[in-house]
Amino acid sequence: MKMSRLAIFLALALLIPATAPRARAASNDELRRDAAAALQSLYAGNSAAALLRKKAKAVLVFPHMLKAGFLFGGQVGDGVLFKGDRAVGSYNSVAASYGLQAGGQVFGYAMFFMTNDALAYLDSSGGWEIGVGPSVVVVDSGMAKSITSTTLTNDVYAFIFNQKGLMGGIGIQGSKITKLN
Repeated sequence: MKMSRLAIFLALALLIPATAPRARAASNDELRRDAAAALQSLYAGNSAAALLRKKAKAVLVFPHMLKAGFLFGGQVGDGVLFKGDRAVGSYNSVAASYGLQAGGQVFGYAMFFMTNDALAYLDSSGGWEIGVGPSVVVVDSGMAKSITSTTLTNDVYAFIFNQKGLMGGIGIQGSKITKLN
């Protein structure tokens, strides 16, 4: 009984700040700098990401995601959408999960939008849920070695980078990306 209360408390502690309004005026510039630096680091260390950069219609990067949980979990972070080298919008990503999991970690991720339809869906959906809408392929190190300009066939490719911390387990997760005003 105590374990389930602790799990509920941890989930609420993560999700309540994610839904609270944020003061962004001073931090938008910092978020854009962090996102641009994270992308440059990703491009320098991953040839597949560098290749996708040339073909992508836009890249949505979340430089600092926080994930934690014990049975119930959550993750939250803010990101920037780049078209070319120009920042064109800010977004928030929130996810909740349930399952056999424990721990916490910080990481970043970048989503490469390869088609105009996928990018239009991001802007028109009023909150894009991963698993609904365009197909998303998470690129791991094995897949990254086989990506060429002729094997690019999916709507969105996602890279996870700069993982720190320890989070283990299996579970069900839903993630929602929302444009910020």
